[in-house]
Amino acid sequence: QVQLIESGGGLVQAGDSLRLSCAASGRTFSSYSMGWFRQAPGKEREFVAAMSWSGGRTYYADSVKGRFTISRDNAKNTVYLQMNSLIPEDTAVYYCAAKYLSPGWAEGAWNYWGQGTQVTVSS
Repeated sequence: QVQLIESGGGLVQAGDSLRLSCAASGRTFSSYSMGWFRQAPGKEREFVAAMSWSGGRTYYADSVKGRFTISRDNAKNTVYLQMNSLIPEDTAVYYCAAKYLSPGWAEGAWNYWGQGTQVTVSS
């Protein structure tokens, strides 16, 4: 069982930066691929970024590529999402997710989810 707790959300202005953190419980954190999803008001949850268990592979949604960076610190059982050049369209609840072995990055592949942290970007 893995528990995920996100933090770092808030209200910022367009062009600002934020770093989200996701702290994971459990001693096998390094075995899990980690990802970030987001859900804007009235929209379905969408994939944002993911990193393989080894950290050797990363994937990004086209909408955030070049602005967001996912990273992980296995010693701290934490995954991060550095968000730069934020735009109002990035406003959403951001969710951390973890998966073990299941293929792909679609929402159904992820085993564990955090409660989410709100990010609001004003224009």
